[in-house]
Amino acid sequence: MFVKHKMCVLGSVLTMSLSLAAADVPAVPSKQAQPSTDAISASIFDQETKLVESMRKYTPLIETYIQNTKQDRELGDVPFNDQYFLGRLALDKEGFNDMPFEKKKIGRFSQVLNRLDMSSDVNYLPRSFMQLLFLGGGFDKNDCELRYRRQEFVGSVRTLVFDVAPTKKSRKVHFVGRIWVEDQGHNIVRFNGTYEPLGAANLYFHFDSWRMNMQPGLWLPAFVYMEEGDMKSDFVRHVSMKGQMRLWGYTLAQAERPSDFTDVQVDSVDNVSDKSGDSANEISPLESRHKWQREAEDNVLERMERAGLLAPDGEVSKVLETVANNIEATNNVDIQPEVRCRVLLTTPLESFTVGHTVVISRGLLDVLPDEASLAMVISHELAHIVLGHSVNTKYAFSDRMIFPDEQVLQKIAMRRSDSDEDAANQKAVELLKGSPYKDKLANAGLFLRALQAHAPALPGLISANFGNRMMRGSKVLSMASLIPGSPELKTADVRQIAALPLGSRIKLDPWDDHVNLKKTKAEAILSADDKLPFAITPMIPNLARAQAASEVAQTAAMGKTQ
Repeated sequence: MFVKHKMCVLGSVLTMSLSLAAADVPAVPSKQAQPSTDAISASIFDQETKLVESMRKYTPLIETYIQNTKQDRELGDVPFNDQYFLGRLALDKEGFNDMPFEKKKIGRFSQVLNRLDMSSDVNYLPRSFMQLLFLGGGFDKNDCELRYRRQEFVGSVRTLVFDVAPTKKSRKVHFVGRIWVEDQGHNIVRFNGTYEPLGAANLYFHFDSWRMNMQPGLWLPAFVYMEEGDMKSDFVRHVSMKGQMRLWGYTLAQAERPSDFTDVQVDSVDNVSDKSGDSANEISPLESRHKWQREAEDNVLERMERAGLLAPDGEVSKVLETVANNIEATNNVDIQPEVRCRVLLTTPLESFTVGHTVVISRGLLDVLPDEASLAMVISHELAHIVLGHSVNTKYAFSDRMIFPDEQVLQKIAMRRSDSDEDAANQKAVELLKGSPYKDKLANAGLFLRALQAHAPALPGLISANFGNRMMRGSKVLSMASLIPGSPELKTADVRQIAALPLGSRIKLDPWDDHVNLKKTKAEAILSADDKLPFAITPMIPNLARAQAASEVAQTAAMGKTQ
C-alpha cells in the first residue's frame, strides 16, 4: 500500500506475482467428464470470429516495450538494449491499421546513429505484434483441432483448457499452443504458444496473450507477454528478448460520440441573475493572470486524458497528493491554487509539471522501491511550482488543442530548460531536508544509482514522451546530488532492493483507464536474479467476470446499509 493514515507508507517490495487466497478460489471437481468437444469447439471458433468483428468498434491505445537480453552468469537474463512503440489499434476490412503516435522530430545525426545501431540482429515492427491479440485466419475447424485437457480456475473464472494443433491438411500460418476458454460463453480468455511459420524467413515469437472481461459478456485483449531465449534462422543470427504489450482506452471512441442535444441542461431565464453591477466580482490583473494559467493547465490535462494518455483522477492521484502535502506542510509552503497529481499511463520513466499539476508516469511509479524515492520525484516537481516555472499559456487558446490524438506527443511539450532543471534540483533537496523523508534520502539515492547502472542499456525506457529525461547515457540529470549520500549498489545482496520490475505497483483498467494500487503479497528474494530492477516479467492477472451496472449499484447499496 502507498498510504497509511495521513502519512504515506510505500511498503515493502512488491512482486509481479498475483494470487488469490485459498478461500476465494472455488475448488475444481476431482473427477471431470470430458465435455462434448465438437459442440464446444464450434462455439469457440464462432466466438473468436465475433470478437474480431466487435473489435472494429474500438480503437484502443497499444503500447509495446521490448528488452533484448543476454545471459549474465550471476543475474540470468539482463537487457542490453530496448525498443518502445506507442500507437492506436484499429481494425478495418483490410486487417490491422497501425496508427503510431508521432514523436518529435530528431536531428539528422541521431537518425544516422539509429540506422547504424547493430546491437541487435532484428528490427521490430509494431504492426507485426498485433497478430498476437487474435488467433488469426487459421483458427477454424478446417485448419486446427482442439483437444480438451481439463478444467481450471483462472482467478475466479472457471475455464476449459484445450491444446490447439493443426490438422494434417492445414496450409495456413496457424497457432500452436494452449487456450483457456471461459465456461459460460466460450470466449477465449488466454492463449499461450506461437505461430508456425511458412518458411525460414518467417519468425514468430512465443507469447502469452490475455483478455479481460470489461463488460458483461465482453472479453477484449488487455496485454501480451513475449519471450525468446535463443531464436535463430537463415536470416537472423540470434534473438533473445522479453517484451510486453498493453492495451487500454477502449471507451475513448464512445466518449467522442456527441450526446443528444436534449442532455444539455439550460437554466430558465428566471433563475439567471444579472451580476454585472457587483464590483466585488471584478477580477484583478494578477488574478486574471492566474486564471489564464490555470485555463492553459486544464486544457492540456483534458486533451491528454481525451487522447488516452492520462488516467482520470482517482485513488493513486490522492496517494501522490498526500506525499506532496506532507512535503508542503513540513516546509511551511502554501501553494495556491493547490497542487494536483495525475498518472501518465505510459511506461517510459518520466515526471513533469503542467502548471500546478504533477504528472508521473505509470512506469516510474512501478519501479520506485519506497516512499522516499517517490518523495524525491514529487519534490523535484514541487520545486518547479515553488520557483514559478509555470505552464506555457499558449495552451489557453482552444484552437491549439484541436489536432488528431496521434499528434499529441508533438503538439504538447512540457520539457524544461537545463537552467530550470538545475534550479529545481537544488530547491527540491531543500524541500526534502525539511520533510518527513529527510532521514531516508539514501534510499532515493540508491534508486538513482540503479537507474544509472541500467540506463545505458535502456534508452527506450528513459526517453521521456513529454517531460525531461532523468538520464542522458549514464549521467543522472535529476536529483544527482542525492547519490553521494547513498550506499554502493550491490547487485548480489538480496537485502538491497534499489528498483522494482515494471508492473510492480499500478493496476490499469483497460476499459476506462482508471488506475489503482496493486494489492499483492511480497515474496522473499532468494537470489540476485530475483531482484529484476526495471525488468519485463510475465503478467498473470486475476481474472474476474464484469458486473452489470445494476449489480454494481445493488452491491454498493448493500454496503451502505450494513
